[in-house]
This record gives sequence, C-alpha cells and structure tokens, in this order.
Amino acid sequence: MNKPTLLLGALMTLSAINAQADAIKRVDPPGSNFPISQLISVPASASLTFVSGTLPDVADPKATPQTIAAYGNTETQTRSVLKKIRTALQSQGLDLGDVVQLKVFLVGDPANGGKLDFAGLQAAYTEFFATAEQPNKPTRTALQVVALPLPGALVEIEAIAAKAGK
Repeated sequence: MNKPTLLLGALMTLSAINAQADAIKRVDPPGSNFPISQLISVPASASLTFVSGTLPDVADPKATPQTIAAYGNTETQTRSVLKKIRTALQSQGLDLGDVVQLKVFLVGDPANGGKLDFAGLQAAYTEFFATAEQPNKPTRTALQVVALPLPGALVEIEAIAAKAGK
C-alpha cells in the first residue's frame, strides 16, 4: 500500500470514530419492551433544547371552563400536551424523535379514585414514541402531584431534546 492510501484509510477510521462519539446513544432496559429508554448518552457536541412544562388545550369548549370536563381525561390531555410539545420542537427544527427526557406530572383523577391514570398516559404516549414512524424512546419520569397551575388540568409535561452536532 502506498502512503496516500494508508493516510486516507486512517482519516476514514478517525472520522467514523468521531461520528460515533458525536452520536446520541439510547439504551433500553434489559429484556424490556417498555416504551422508554433506560438511559441516554448525549455527547458534548449536541445542542440541547429545553421545553417548559406544557399544559393541555381545551378539548371541549362547551364544558364548564377550568374543569376536567373542559380539558378531557388523562389520555386526551396527554395527547394534547404532546402535540403542543411537538409543535414547539418543530418551530426549532426538531421533532419528538429528538426528545431525550420527559418529566410527566399527573394529578390524581377523581374518576379514578384520586389516583393517577397511568394507563391513560401510556395510551396517548405510545401514539408518539416507540412507533414504526418514530421509534426513538426518551427517558421518562412520571409523578403524581396534588395539583397543577391550571384548574382542570391532569397532565403537565416538560421535555429536553438533543440534536447531535454535525
């Protein structure tokens, strides 16, 4: 082999190693098909976008304002919030596939004995994450809280998105 060929091979190897170092790595929980990542490693070269806690839009304008009936159940509210987060991210050239972390705050639903409706959260969440169209899964924490700043809201979600450097 001549020197230019060796040099080209070495540069290609270094480029591949560097590209791998700049990739966002997602690790699923071992032996689990749950639609979250156990951990995500974001390289220092990535840009991060933080989305403030997002509350649902009114689902039924005919319902009494600031009630659960106005915003819908946990599933309806989760769907609304994730659509709003997607729109916010798209305004920055990102999408839900770039989300690396979600924090979900759930109010106990009176219709569920005051307990959070995890099944409702999951039903809407799985329309947006771990799908054939959008297979990426963020890390996620879901907590029950006493109340949210919007009367009638059962769901608030904040997000962090990351885009690997070029």
